[in-house]
Amino acid sequence: MATKTKSKTTETVVLKDYESVIIFTPVLSDEQLKDAIAKYRKLITDEAGELVHEENWGLTKLAYPIQKKTTGFYILYEYRSNPDFISKFELAFRRDERIMRYLTVSLDKHAVVYNKRKRNGEFNQGKKDQKQEAAK
Repeated sequence: MATKTKSKTTETVVLKDYESVIIFTPVLSDEQLKDAIAKYRKLITDEAGELVHEENWGLTKLAYPIQKKTTGFYILYEYRSNPDFISKFELAFRRDERIMRYLTVSLDKHAVVYNKRKRNGEFNQGKKDQKQEAAK
């Protein structure tokens, strides 16, 4: 879902929705990981972007070894930004040796709605209701 905003030069800038998943190396300490997460959160918000959602999936086993490592810290960012920002954002990923892999995708309007509903817990309501009825 693209959003238009007015900049200082009265040009309209189209903000598009994106989602980035980053896999950090597992050798980072908790403090180093928090610093890295904060760095990319700040990069999104400083570049006229809006951070919609951030999710830390924690230390997870990889499907295949990357750089001889079998686990990694997964971080998900959902944000709105100018399309020109993505190349700058991914350049920062490539330069950071703490990042093993990353993936950035553009979200369409259906994906944005789906993610919002997922965050609100709408998809697990049926299972919760069934468990409550079974417990009675």
